[in-house]
Amino acid sequence: MQLDLLVERFQKKDASAFETLYGMYSKNICGVINTIVKNEGRSQEICQDVFVKIWNNSSSYNASKGRFFTWILNIARNAAIDEIRSRSYKNEKKNLSADYFVSVLESREEESNATVDTKGLKKLVQSLKKKCVQIIELLYFRGYTQKEAAEELAIPVGTVKTRNRSCISKLRENMEVK
Repeated sequence: MQLDLLVERFQKKDASAFETLYGMYSKNICGVINTIVKNEGRSQEICQDVFVKIWNNSSSYNASKGRFFTWILNIARNAAIDEIRSRSYKNEKKNLSADYFVSVLESREEESNATVDTKGLKKLVQSLKKKCVQIIELLYFRGYTQKEAAEELAIPVGTVKTRNRSCISKLRENMEVK
């Protein structure tokens, strides 16, 4: 079944569409959460919460703003970061690299034999300038706040914000070209 139709059915609260999407994405989403949280049991709980949240907020997904998997991934990443911040883990969990994060996604993708939005992510990130890779890695893969990233890189917070915007724009351009 075509993904767009499946997502449309999901947004209309079709339980079988939800089950299908859960089957397609749950391993990848749980893997991403576990990469951040580093606790498999807690990662499973957060993953379940993420899927409940997307079910309850399915109407907020807009295909014109991005892919469905990316929408779920952002919700999952935010939930995982909220978890580590709420449990004061953030300082000991800041050792994840973008390469590790992408390789986890790629291995999960191979396990499920599904082609998801992670394909080529490593190549896209590596095609960016070094300063962009640093900003993206700190903010999105390691869970730093903009203030923490500024302190880590010894640059003003405004510079972090500007670089983040321009780097994400460049990443989007690269994705469109691909």
